[in-house]
Amino acid sequence: MSEVDWLEAGAVRLRDAITRFVADGAAPGVIAVVGTPDDSRVVSAGVVATGLAEVPPTTTTWYDVASLTKLVATWVLAGDRELNLDKPVSSYLGSLTGPGSTITARQILAHTTGLRSTTRFDEYLHNGTDLAELIIREDLEAQPGERLKYINRGFILLGLVLERIHGFSLDVLARERFWQPWRMDSTCYGPLPAGPDVAPTERRLVGARPAWGVVHDESAALMGGVAGHAGVFSTVDDMARFARAAVEWVREDAYARDSFTVHATDGSTRRGLGWILVPEKEVAYHHGFTGTSLYLSPSTGRFIVVLSNAVFVSRDRQRLRVMRTEALRVMTETLP
Repeated sequence: MSEVDWLEAGAVRLRDAITRFVADGAAPGVIAVVGTPDDSRVVSAGVVATGLAEVPPTTTTWYDVASLTKLVATWVLAGDRELNLDKPVSSYLGSLTGPGSTITARQILAHTTGLRSTTRFDEYLHNGTDLAELIIREDLEAQPGERLKYINRGFILLGLVLERIHGFSLDVLARERFWQPWRMDSTCYGPLPAGPDVAPTERRLVGARPAWGVVHDESAALMGGVAGHAGVFSTVDDMARFARAAVEWVREDAYARDSFTVHATDGSTRRGLGWILVPEKEVAYHHGFTGTSLYLSPSTGRFIVVLSNAVFVSRDRQRLRVMRTEALRVMTETLP
């Protein structure tokens, strides 16, 4: 199938999926792009926010990408030569001791740390102890490297380590080392001014304003909005730039290539470094809790970006899973 045929057929299927998703009341709106290294098709449905920003989402509408932060900030920065993936990250923090002191960056990226899976930083408030030390001192749920389990705390810890290594905050590092060189000029950590060009996320208190231009993730919020696991805002245009740049990076960089090989398995779930993998189809992907997704084929350069603020409506995942499954099918199936 030619790239043009794949784009056209993929755009039709994705448009149908997101239109049904919005019509079903699962999100106020969605904007998505189906792309190749040289071309793309943008599809959208709905509005930015019902009752607040009654305008269609565009390629320049900012969304809280949630856990896609793990890719666009922490994953790329972890390729730095100053970080040894197989050295305990505690050694970059003054040789801290504790149950998590042997955890490595590779284990963090593959989600095999054994760290506590619930992230309740409100329990640490006014503790007086450094956050990285608190994480390392927590009891483990499994031995490092023993099992695959998706855990935010590892990426939070890795973000703190990267800041210690370089002496700059994560937002500065990501902007200067990757976002600016990759022309991702509309990607940043919040806060952003609330308005029709920024998609609000969740209204947690009835009668109160929703989170709008500020990070949705509670732990990232407690960290000031800049964290290794969440906090980034971006547009579908910039996420397309990221996808294309990541494909080029894979061709040039051993760490990037290694990221798309299987490092951990749990049933049908296989993970590389940062990414979920479908190796037999040469496809990788990741989701964000707010309703965002990125799918990438490093071998072909094809990609799909889906940005929504589904959490504005509900935290329920069922309808979101249906839409995401269809997007993955567009990436992995040979389209007619």
